[in-house]
Amino acid sequence: MTDTSRALITWKRRLPGLLMTGPAVLVFVAMFVVPMILAFVLSLTDWNGYGLDFGFVGFENYFDAFSSPRALDAAIFTAVLAVVGTVLCNALGLGLAALISGSGAINSVARTVFFYPYIISALVIGFLWSALLAPQGVVNNLVAQVGMDPIPFLTDPTFAKCAVIFTVVWSHFGFNMILYIAGLKSVPAEYYEAATVDGAGRAAQFRNITFPMLAPVVTVNLVLSLVGFLKVYDVVLSLTAGGPAASTQTIVFQILSESFINGKLGFGAAQSVILLVVTAVLGLAVTLSRRGAEKKVAE
Repeated sequence: MTDTSRALITWKRRLPGLLMTGPAVLVFVAMFVVPMILAFVLSLTDWNGYGLDFGFVGFENYFDAFSSPRALDAAIFTAVLAVVGTVLCNALGLGLAALISGSGAINSVARTVFFYPYIISALVIGFLWSALLAPQGVVNNLVAQVGMDPIPFLTDPTFAKCAVIFTVVWSHFGFNMILYIAGLKSVPAEYYEAATVDGAGRAAQFRNITFPMLAPVVTVNLVLSLVGFLKVYDVVLSLTAGGPAASTQTIVFQILSESFINGKLGFGAAQSVILLVVTAVLGLAVTLSRRGAEKKVAE
């Protein structure tokens, strides 16, 4: 058989795979690669969204993104929101999953109740908690009924930041819980039976069997939580509108404000590129750091 014939046979074998993956690759390029390239090009200009005068400014927008006090404050709050939110969501999700992963009716109802906030629009959740925590809201009316001063949930910067973190965690932890429940149900019952015969208690079983076996689920939950919290915008918009005094603005909130309210599309694009790189690096770092734990499960 000649080399040409071998090459032809090889291509015939590969053709079905290429035809099946081709549309997905085209969609990925059109929906992700091309917009990313255009965003980077736009970040090198000071275009305001009108006309054809793009105004090439090089990396000036990137220097502004790292030197602007307002941008840095938004970056710090986003980082705090991502770290604290990721920890709380996974701690709550894992704890509740361990408690209500059984098959009883009460457990089914509890799972529905805890998961329900996740399927509600984030804008609706923000408006709901805004009505509860506003100066004249339900909570402060109850506080006034017992003779206490109103609590500035949404008017004090520190309280407002805590309110945003609480609301976002409240709306997200149900998703983490469902993934942990799915992971718990995949752990073979024989492991627990053997541990019980050996005299291991529930705490020892959770530490030595359950948690190690959940390593892949933990990795997925950590990455999804981290990425999700880095792009929080809608809850901030409906709960605090970025206030008071811009204290609860996140990076994405500021990107949209700078781009479409202040007409600084180049600056917003630069912040978007930075956020994309940071998100990719953090996601990769978490995945790599969890590789050891996942290998132990595979073995």
